Amino acid sequence: MANLNQNHERGQWGSKLGFILAASGSAVGLGNLVKFPAMAGLNGGGAFVLVYFIILFLVGFTLMLAEIALGRYTGLNPIGAYRKISKKWSWVGGLGVLAGFMILSYYSVIGGWVIKYLVKSVTGGLNVSDPGMLGDAFGAFITSPGEPIFYHGIFMLITMIIVIKGIGGGIEKSTKLMMPALFVMIFLIAVRAMTLPGASAGIRYLLVPDFAKITPGVILAALGQVFFSLSLGMGAMITYGSYLDKKTNIPQSSTIIPLIDTGVALLAGLAVLPAVFAYNLDPNAGIGIIFNSFPAIFSQLPMGGLFSLIFFVLVLFAAVSSSISLLEVCVSYVVDEWKVKRLVATSVIGVALFLIGSAASLSLGAWSDFKILGLGIFDFLDYGSANVLLPLGGLLLCIVVGWFWGTDNAIKEATNNGEVEFKLAGAWIVLVKYIGPVAIAAVFIQKIMELLG
Repeated sequence: MANLNQNHERGQWGSKLGFILAASGSAVGLGNLVKFPAMAGLNGGGAFVLVYFIILFLVGFTLMLAEIALGRYTGLNPIGAYRKISKKWSWVGGLGVLAGFMILSYYSVIGGWVIKYLVKSVTGGLNVSDPGMLGDAFGAFITSPGEPIFYHGIFMLITMIIVIKGIGGGIEKSTKLMMPALFVMIFLIAVRAMTLPGASAGIRYLLVPDFAKITPGVILAALGQVFFSLSLGMGAMITYGSYLDKKTNIPQSSTIIPLIDTGVALLAGLAVLPAVFAYNLDPNAGIGIIFNSFPAIFSQLPMGGLFSLIFFVLVLFAAVSSSISLLEVCVSYVVDEWKVKRLVATSVIGVALFLIGSAASLSLGAWSDFKILGLGIFDFLDYGSANVLLPLGGLLLCIVVGWFWGTDNAIKEATNNGEVEFKLAGAWIVLVKYIGPVAIAAVFIQKIMELLG
């Protein structure tokens, strides 16, 4: 089978830095800026953080290395990559493509919310100090039939334009701009939050673990967050790996990306929780921290309007850097398998995502009575993808790579046929063949039981 990396419709990374920033951008999204602080707030702060970071490097590194190696070895989309190992496993890649599609369909709705609040930051519409009033306004906005769909369309269009431009001219170029800017902005927000009076309580809550709070539920929550945060189990890293040249040091890249993810997750926690504690707000408020609590905090700060603007630009960059990887998973499949031009593939998939996302948005308001397994469309897409398809995809990845492709073949690919030193090869084999599948299976079973009732 010819290596389709040479197909101009697929493209190839122009540099190692471009790949690292793009893959990090896929990992560093709303999962870090919104979900990580919210999950830490809901699961005991430092206890959750400690467990998260342990799992990040045990399971996160393990699966990331496996996905990138599989992608580069095959030079194909997730379905094609698994098929090249064995035709009977191509459906596993299909689960990844489906997961990416489902996530982006509702993720772009949230991205639209971010654009709306960025606009409100510019116009002064967030100059309100009462979180309750902000919460009411947010609820009224997301349940309205038209405006959220309009902003969802804008976010989807931005994502499509970047992906249409291809790997080098679109994804790599945009992430080289967005990721450094994201790092600077989140650092500024975190420093400002940590200097607030009373912020020390939030810093302690986030960084000092209470070991009594480490429960099976916290462990499972942390494992699920690692999947969502690192874009694992959805084929994104297989897809991005398929655009790599044969000289890239995969073990090094698979270490750097989780390190960047770790740094941004910590900074996000330090940007959110100290400010929440300083103003006696609820650390368990979930996504309301971003759209309700933070605007209330900014309205009470000197130069609060500027910090509000910086904050929502930061969140938008993080959302876009992840959404382009989700769309690229679907586009790479259509380009590879159906031999369709990138422009056509992106346009058709983008329109389909817009329509399904519009239904997800309406399910928060006008269509709230329509249920799938007891969940609204938005919640079903969220729960089904993040809590079922991603862990299932990760579990099957470990099985296919560890037991069918074989860890010897994977290590041969990861080390560039022995040219790159990989000191953790022995430990990685144990993790991918034994520890990873057991840990992931625990999450998968628990989430299935929750979904069924």
